[in-house]
Amino acid sequence: MSIQVIEACFVISKMRGDNTIIVHTMSAMPMISAISPSPLNISSVPLMGGASGIGLGLAIAQPDRKVVVLDGDASLLMEMGGMAQIGDQAPANLIHVVFNNNTQFGGVANLDRPGGAAFDFCAVAKASGYATANRYSIVPELVAGGPALIETPGPHFVELEIARPSKFTRESPQLEFPDTQFQRMGAEAQAMMGALGVSK
Repeated sequence: MSIQVIEACFVISKMRGDNTIIVHTMSAMPMISAISPSPLNISSVPLMGGASGIGLGLAIAQPDRKVVVLDGDASLLMEMGGMAQIGDQAPANLIHVVFNNNTQFGGVANLDRPGGAAFDFCAVAKASGYATANRYSIVPELVAGGPALIETPGPHFVELEIARPSKFTRESPQLEFPDTQFQRMGAEAQAMMGALGVSK
């Protein structure tokens, strides 16, 4: 069993509340932006692998707000040191969610991610010092586990078993990315600063 990206983002959008910050990247980025747009959303593109570090900084700077990081599995592997930093700093308001589809370059090459399906992200999170680490492979598990993520102190780690994306073909090509796809992070940072009442 596995979860579709749209299903995961829909459940997370219902959990977030008005004051929650979301840091997103990779497969979750277009979906959470469409389902739950907010000036408290910020993407981590083109900073691949940087979502957890951005989330940690925001969680420390905004201790009265929940900060949810929607990470990619291949992205997280690029910056695994971030998990050790999160465990060391132990921000109680941080929820770190990895969308694990065991894929690099989803839709383009669909290469198997290093470590494969046997790589245990939850074990790494536990060893790093996260308060909890849970793996969900169906939507009802995520729905049932959601309240504890919000109501109990973290940092929490959640691994979602995400359906592998379909490969792009001549009949079903990849949509062209506009230049703004790689410029949006700065604009989103400005919007978030305004929403948080933070000056330059």
